[in-house]
Amino acid sequence: MANSLFFFFSKILWALLSPGTLILLMALAGTALLFLDQTKVARLLLGASAVLLVLITLLPVDGWLATPLEKRFPANPELPRSVDGIILLGGAIDPLTSYIWDQPEFGAAADRYFGFIEMARRHPRAKLIFSGGAGTLLDQEYKEADVALYFLESMGIRKSRLEIERDSRNTYENAINSKALMNPQPGENWLLVTSATHMPRAVGVFCQQNWPVIPYPVDHETTPGRSWQLSFDPVDSLDDLNSYAREWVGLLVYFITGKTSAFFPEAC
Repeated sequence: MANSLFFFFSKILWALLSPGTLILLMALAGTALLFLDQTKVARLLLGASAVLLVLITLLPVDGWLATPLEKRFPANPELPRSVDGIILLGGAIDPLTSYIWDQPEFGAAADRYFGFIEMARRHPRAKLIFSGGAGTLLDQEYKEADVALYFLESMGIRKSRLEIERDSRNTYENAINSKALMNPQPGENWLLVTSATHMPRAVGVFCQQNWPVIPYPVDHETTPGRSWQLSFDPVDSLDDLNSYAREWVGLLVYFITGKTSAFFPEAC
């Protein structure tokens, strides 16, 4: 019950408090105040929303947020000779769209799957688990895990080797449900595959569940050394800002609620 309440309120609050929503609400409030002849406050709100949108468009604010997340753990880390298991976190496939079109429909985080497949082939004796159900408030009957099973099998991953966890709705439930299924033992080496920006929060949750994992980040989106490159795509910039701000807010909320032991987790 507590997990369901956390999931519900986290979705509602983020929908209201994300940067894109806040800018839109400022613009709407300013427009409404114009019709109420509250011109001074209206101009302030409209001007502020316009300035924020221009800054987000011209300055690499999204990159400033993403870079520390992506640099927290090294890409292509040196791995132990023996890998006992590999965990893939969902979030790359839209299950509803996949159901409608009857084929896997990937979003921006498709690298998670390809990194997982590469590691699975490189470590043929490792146990494998995919963890991910539906991360939306609606359409909970459509699970990413079902599409993931079909896609991974089509890419040569044997079903007998793959464990599917289809009930988790967020990163916290990923760790809890996966641990219950796999029962990892002390001293085992488990790889965790997810997007680089998501990795700090994911590692923190798994560590808090006493499941040490080796981070294998993929899906990097920043270009080190070019963080000051100007952008002229307001829609894309705002979308990226929402995504990266969500990770920082998630880190804070998970830390406050005890789901991680540190605000910016390290490997355990």
